[in-house]
Amino acid sequence: MKSDVIHIASDGSGINEALAQTEAVAVFKSLSKQDSIHLLLLAEEMTGMMKALTGEQEADFWIEDDDKAFCLHLKAKTKMNTELRNKLLAASTTGENVAAKGMMGKIKDLFNRLLEPTEAPIPSEYTVGFESANLPTAEAAAVARGMSAAAANVWSLNRYKAALNASGEAWDELEQSVVANIADEIEIGISDNYAEMIIYKKF
Repeated sequence: MKSDVIHIASDGSGINEALAQTEAVAVFKSLSKQDSIHLLLLAEEMTGMMKALTGEQEADFWIEDDDKAFCLHLKAKTKMNTELRNKLLAASTTGENVAAKGMMGKIKDLFNRLLEPTEAPIPSEYTVGFESANLPTAEAAAVARGMSAAAANVWSLNRYKAALNASGEAWDELEQSVVANIADEIEIGISDNYAEMIIYKKF
């Protein structure tokens, strides 16, 4: 089943409708109170990130499900350019995106960066989650172009976790991220000039 598609803008319009849609899906699928809260939390984090995107950005949100397996989608057209990002980041004293803190902050920042042209450099820390992580950072986003979010060459939270575990490093960001602990998987990819994030959760 696919829910209604809700249009969301970076000014926050459409977010309340998207959350109401999520609650309706939870009721329709007879989810328990706790599972409904978890689904709503994932939707809140996903739709709330629209306010953190740079510039006037719009996206479509919808939910697909198969029994108790849910896929939350957020799909936005790429239109931001590197020059604009550089100007905006130059306004920061560090020249970095100060909002990209914590696990969800990094995921939001990665999604924002993938809305840029593929020649925009992607920091090496993000390429860990790409299957083709050995590619130069400037190509890491390019490998996702033309691929669906179900394809291999997308950023994956689970691949990111596995890579960090293999390195033996402790990452408080992952441990403290409620969403990263609730979601079964988060994938971000680019297809036909659209960046898409999908959160998977099976109850």
